[in-house]
Amino acid sequence: MIVCGVELTGSDAVVCLLNRDRGQFNLPECKVRKVSLPKNHSRDDLKQFQMAFAELMAEYGVTSVAIKERMQKGRFAGGAISFKMEAAIQLINSAELTVTLLSSQLIKSTLASNPLPIAFADTGLKAFQEAAFIAAYVGQLQSGARSN
Repeated sequence: MIVCGVELTGSDAVVCLLNRDRGQFNLPECKVRKVSLPKNHSRDDLKQFQMAFAELMAEYGVTSVAIKERMQKGRFAGGAISFKMEAAIQLINSAELTVTLLSSQLIKSTLASNPLPIAFADTGLKAFQEAAFIAAYVGQLQSGARSN
């Protein structure tokens, strides 16, 4: 099962694919590291973002998307554009795709009981993909728990 971890930052959806097959994790090669929405976007731009994201998920056979939830208030609150991108991803009309939001507390507790099996530096991913990688890992563990 392939999970796509997503971190929404600014006007970018940073992605990381993670596959789990017979208990083993691996990182499928993905030509896309982020899907962007123009800062001064129109309704058509938002639809284009949604379509590009949906096509990427279909191309790689992704069945689950795990989005790192952003704070709604406070110093680390997410911007309006990131909430629009989140909604666009959640509203993708696909029976094969499940979208889950992962709270910071859920991520921390999951990592405490199931530490990453590999150091991030050893994954070969770009540094800006670390939060998306962690979201994909936690998403894999959560979807595995749901399917058991």
